[in-house]
Amino acid sequence: MVLRMEITVERWPIAGTFTISRGSKTEAAIVLCTLTDGRFAGRGECVPYARYGESLESVCAEIEGLRVALVNGAARDDLPGLIGAGAARNAVDCALWDLEAKRSAKSVADIAGLPPLRELTTAVTVSFGDPETMAVAARAFAGRPLIKVKVGGENDVDRIRAVAEAAPSSRIILDANEGWTDNNVVENMLAAAKAGVVLIEQPLRAGSDAILAKIPHPVPICADESAHGTDDLHMLLGRYDNINIKLDKTGGLTEALRMQKRARELGFGIMVGCMVGTSLAMAPAILVAQDTDFVDLDGPLILKEDREPGLVFDGSQISPPRSELWG
Repeated sequence: MVLRMEITVERWPIAGTFTISRGSKTEAAIVLCTLTDGRFAGRGECVPYARYGESLESVCAEIEGLRVALVNGAARDDLPGLIGAGAARNAVDCALWDLEAKRSAKSVADIAGLPPLRELTTAVTVSFGDPETMAVAARAFAGRPLIKVKVGGENDVDRIRAVAEAAPSSRIILDANEGWTDNNVVENMLAAAKAGVVLIEQPLRAGSDAILAKIPHPVPICADESAHGTDDLHMLLGRYDNINIKLDKTGGLTEALRMQKRARELGFGIMVGCMVGTSLAMAPAILVAQDTDFVDLDGPLILKEDREPGLVFDGSQISPPRSELWG
């Protein structure tokens, strides 16, 4: 039983500027949901995303709308019938997982029937910019095993070439954030293949990606904005090779684990990604990331500072969350 719910808006400054094809930001604006039963407290963090019609105000209102149901005993499995997928449900779902773990003195991994959590290797991100600036950023990461590069503008062939030359030993993921078009997607994909890129994320706008079923994939293509939950997967067959699971899209860990299982059954490769948030947002995603092909959970590394205690990063390696943080 939940006796009290607290909704808090927090703003975490970014170290510099984080830029994708849609624009730039200098802070991560997050919503924190805390559920208490009088003795234990569980927390969940989400990041409202304007691309999906979300704002801080709308997400807080959605969470507030669950207050009565939660006080009356609503559980994780009840949430899909009460609220749609998205950031708000993610915060509540993860807070309920954390509260259950605290009450039972068991880890969320144990409750979910998962094996002991292991250390993971995450991608690190190079923001969108001109080729020269991106090459400098990539060169600083040249010793890292996996780099995610934000593209999605004119002359991306030059960006691809510059980054690949700056970090020749790293595996590179390109993330176009829907910024390519039917007119340049083939050219950009061929340039990516020539540069040894290992994955291309969401090249075309969701809903306008039919051409992906008709053209060769010299580099595997990953759905992000096109892939929200389990019910989307059948529509992606033939267009995408991989999917990017983000808890702010699925509406929490519960649906993310369900989506992961079904995606494997359908033959998709899996990436686990994140919005820019603190370690509290990354912690539940680490459970899903235990069985994936690519991990992109570097959100805290983009911030000026993180929660204390936060996740422990050693270069690109992430350790499982401690119970003081989540789960």
